[in-house]
Parts: sequence; C-alpha cells; structure tokens
Amino acid sequence: MNTRVLTGITTTGTPHLGNYVGAIRPAVHESTQEGVDAFFFMADYHALIKCDDPARVQRSRLEIAATWLAAGLDPARTTFYQQSDIPEIPELTWLLTCVTAKGLLNRAHAYKAAVDKNTESGEDADAGITAGLYMYPVLMAADILAFNANKVPVGRDQVQHIEMARDIAQRFNHLYDGDFFTLPEAHVEAHVATLPGLDGRKMSKSYDNTIPLFEGGPKRMREAISRIVTDSREPGEPKQAEGTALFTIYQAFASADEGAAFADALKGGMAWGEAKKQLFERLERDVAPMREHYDALMARPDEIADVLRDGAKKARAQATPLLERLREAVGLGQAKPAPVKKAKKKAAKRARFVSFREADGKFHFRFVDADGAELALSRGFDDPKAAGMATRALMGAEAIVQARDKVFVLSVGDDVLAESPAYADPAARDDAMARARQALASLADAD
Repeated sequence: MNTRVLTGITTTGTPHLGNYVGAIRPAVHESTQEGVDAFFFMADYHALIKCDDPARVQRSRLEIAATWLAAGLDPARTTFYQQSDIPEIPELTWLLTCVTAKGLLNRAHAYKAAVDKNTESGEDADAGITAGLYMYPVLMAADILAFNANKVPVGRDQVQHIEMARDIAQRFNHLYDGDFFTLPEAHVEAHVATLPGLDGRKMSKSYDNTIPLFEGGPKRMREAISRIVTDSREPGEPKQAEGTALFTIYQAFASADEGAAFADALKGGMAWGEAKKQLFERLERDVAPMREHYDALMARPDEIADVLRDGAKKARAQATPLLERLREAVGLGQAKPAPVKKAKKKAAKRARFVSFREADGKFHFRFVDADGAELALSRGFDDPKAAGMATRALMGAEAIVQARDKVFVLSVGDDVLAESPAYADPAARDDAMARARQALASLADAD
C-alpha cells in the first residue's frame, strides 16, 4: 500500500538556498521513493492571507513552480498542482467549517500570537486580524483531507495544524457516521538541514540574510556569499570550521570527503576569501544545471501552466468522488427516492478525550462532552503513553471533580490532570462541574 505524502508551498516569495536545502530537495527526493504517492501544490489561497499584492502572488506562483521542476520534481510521477485550480478545496473548507469548534480555532498559534501582539501594544485584541488568518487551519485541513494524505511533512511550528486537521476529520467522521477521512500524521524531518544565513541566524527573508537560489544568476549568489560573516583571523591563521555559517552551508552540498578536506584547509590557515570562493564553486556545481533549466522554464510560462493544469486534473480525479460522498453525507446530494427500510438506530453520542500535541512537543488532551463542548484541558505530558494513562485514570472510580475559584479541576488523588476554562460566576462553574461528573460517569459505565 502506498503512503500518500502531501506538501504545500505558499506563493508569496522567491525560493532561496535555505528553502532548497530545507524543503525542496528532501521533498523531491522522497517523491522518487518506492511506495510514495506524492502530492505537491502551490498554496495560492494561503498566500492571500499574507499578501495583498496580486503581482507578487502571480510572479511567485510561476517562480516556485519553475523552481520545483528545475530541482527535479517529475510531474509524471507526482501530482503537482495549484490549490486555486481545485474547486473542491474551498467547498470542503466550508463543510469542515460547519463542524469545527470555534474554541479549537481560538487556540491556533498564529491567531493567538496576533492577539497577544495587539494586547501588548494596547490595541483591540482583534485589530487587523482577518477571518482568513483565523480560518487558516480549516483551509489547511481541507488541503490535506481532500486527498486523504497519510503523511504531511512540516516544520515543528506547523505540527499543531496537523493535529487540528485530525480533530476536524474525527469530528466529521463521528457526526456523519462514516470513515470519510484518513487521519493525517505530521512528519517532522529531524535530519533535514536548516541553513544559517549570512549573519549566522536561520536563513530567512524576514532577517534579510538569504543566499538566492536562482534569482540574479551566479553573480547574485557570489555577491551574497561574499557577505557571509566570518571572524577576524588572517590568512595563515588556523580557523574553526565547525559551527560557522560558511562551513555549514558547504557541508549541505558536499560529500563527507569534500567536507573533511574543506575543514582541514580552514584549520591549515586557508583565507576566508578563498573559502568563500570554494563555497561558491561547490554550490555552482549543483545549482548551475538547475538554474539553466529554471531559466528555460521561466521563458516558457505556458509550459509551466500546462504542467500545473495536468496536475490539477489528476488531483481532481481524487477529490471529486470524495466530495460527492461528502455531499451525500451532509444532505446536499442529488435528491432521489429514499428506499423503504427499517430505520437504523444511530449510536448515541458520548463524551470523549481528544489527544493532540502542541508545538513545544508536549502531549495534551481535551475532555469534551457528547456535543463536543470542551469541559477541561489537560496539562502537558512528555509522551503520548503518559497522556493515555491519565485519560484512563480519569475514567476510573478514583476521579475527582473539584472547584477551585473560577475553575474546576479533574484529579486522581492529589494529582491534578486537567483544568476547566474560567467561568464568570460560581453558578456557571458548578453547572459545568455537574456536566463533567455526568460525562465521566457515562464513560465509566460504557467501559
């Protein structure tokens, strides 16, 4: 059975060397492996959340598509498309929106960070925050669930979004009593290199410290490399290779033997200017052939458009049948006479624990009632096994629901495992406590 891997690329900028090493190169490599069904897409709907310059979005779509193709992406082996060419994605976004709890979206890191920034500056909490930013996790869930991806490679800051997509998928499957969606898994590539920029910090356009991949040709790349910060050691003085931005970038492209020889030359007193020259030459060996392909593609934008159009056809062949099933499930399918048969009794909804992982790596669970309303949120656990043991303990007879000022806590013995939201008054808190006790009792009875 193939593993479906899905990756999106936001179309708001021009790829640099760090993007190539950290995302493009490993993704292209994975797409060539046996048993991998790779989906790569231009996330141009997402771009509109961050950018209101249409010319920039349009140009970025072309540059990013050309970059991936020049880097070796095989459109015959993968499904490569523009998000905006798949009408099933915005339709699915709405279907998922209608089952997504607002409280779930309130906890999204990007939204919380924007609110915190406003609060710290004395602004209204939601000043400048669009519904697009708030709904970003639902659109991302639709990107993934429209194709029932098994694995989604992401950075650690995006793990929460994959967990939210799982929550939303589970909720839809539960409400409409079917296995419509595969639950995706976040895949953090721990071994993938993160390149330092010219100043030693992570290479990022936010820091203006990038080395261009193709933009500006070899001249721009050479100029950028010449600005890499080094220490003041003179030619002939031994230099430390490990930990320097220059050597780290060299290692990302060199073989083990090449890297060792470069490090030895630095320790032997090679001048920083000569080291930068050798770095440029080593990068050019890999980048120059790709740049030639990139320039040829950029000169033929219709060819890129054809590739993406063909990819959209392949993608829609997967998404369209799924959306037809979902329309039927929610009552939007084509009307037809209902067969006369005995009504099937639907299983009663139950309270449940919903597990997820935060960006800091800690595992948590939410305790929700039968209608999906949150009753309590757990503390962080170091591993999923510990979180699972905590949920099982709360379903036992030893579980305690106890008031504490404006909240209540769920405990086993003296160990506080979860805490409720804050309530405006004791009456509201006590009502929620009663619901929590009833929900825990229902789980214990079912168990």
